[in-house]
Amino acid sequence: MSNELLEPAVSADYREATARDVDAIASLHADSWRRHYRGAYSDSFLDSDVFSDRHDVWTERLQRSDRSNECTIIAERDGAVVGFAHTILNADAQWGALLDNLHVRHDLKGGGIGTRLMAETARAVIDRTTSAGLFLWVLEGNKAAQAFYQARGGTGAGSKTSEAPGGGTIVAFRYVWPDPSVLLDQKSSP
Repeated sequence: MSNELLEPAVSADYREATARDVDAIASLHADSWRRHYRGAYSDSFLDSDVFSDRHDVWTERLQRSDRSNECTIIAERDGAVVGFAHTILNADAQWGALLDNLHVRHDLKGGGIGTRLMAETARAVIDRTTSAGLFLWVLEGNKAAQAFYQARGGTGAGSKTSEAPGGGTIVAFRYVWPDPSVLLDQKSSP
């Protein structure tokens, strides 16, 4: 990955994910959902086998023969996956690439890993797409994530209501970066 990007306060190595990372990514994804999506997703869903649900998703994503329209970047520390970002390149004609997932291990939040993953994502979007822009959806109740994205220059651009895993409905806000290059020189901060 790019060496010119700022180093986070918590050191980690960054690389594109491969099929061998499925278990680690699924585990981190399930743990993050259980910790941060209570109240948005049903307790019965979050208390069930979320790992298997996420494992199926990540197996399908990372074992595709053609991954040219997506990018999954992981952060590793001492050989363990501690964060990841999954982006669908050229996802939307108006908004650009969709940052579909960004999760950092709970005990390392605020150490700059999320900021660096966003910078690595921006670099991939700039290098690998013809579309301008990066966007994502963040749950209405996830105030910490909203603050994180706002601090990195994301601006609100609408909302949507959709079905939540396990039933019920959720509201999510769209955050956009019309020029993802603004994420390349972000300082690592909570």
